[in-house]
Amino acid sequence: MIKFTFLVQKLPGMSLEEFIDYHKNIHAPLFCSIPETELYVRKYVVNHPIVAEGFPKPLYDAVVEISFDSFEDFNTFFNSENYLTKVHPDEPNFFDTVNYIAMANKETIVKADI
Repeated sequence: MIKFTFLVQKLPGMSLEEFIDYHKNIHAPLFCSIPETELYVRKYVVNHPIVAEGFPKPLYDAVVEISFDSFEDFNTFFNSENYLTKVHPDEPNFFDTVNYIAMANKETIVKADI
């Protein structure tokens, strides 16, 4: 399995609370609504920062993890008509689509209490 990690920043002028609400309650359900998600996406996780004393302000407002069985599935998903016409157009509504970081990962679980 290949995990793709995206570090994204909210739009300028949007509060962190507004960003998290939009991401969790509008964009994530939209992402999950297309049939390609069921076909190709093995895991979809959104992580948002917790403001905690003693920790610096994060440089990014979300870490998104999307897992696929292969690069072929990744490409098929992100080039699908449903993604391109329904999900992708929503992205500029809540995050900076120019300044983000993307990384392909091979996840190694060292310890898990599941």
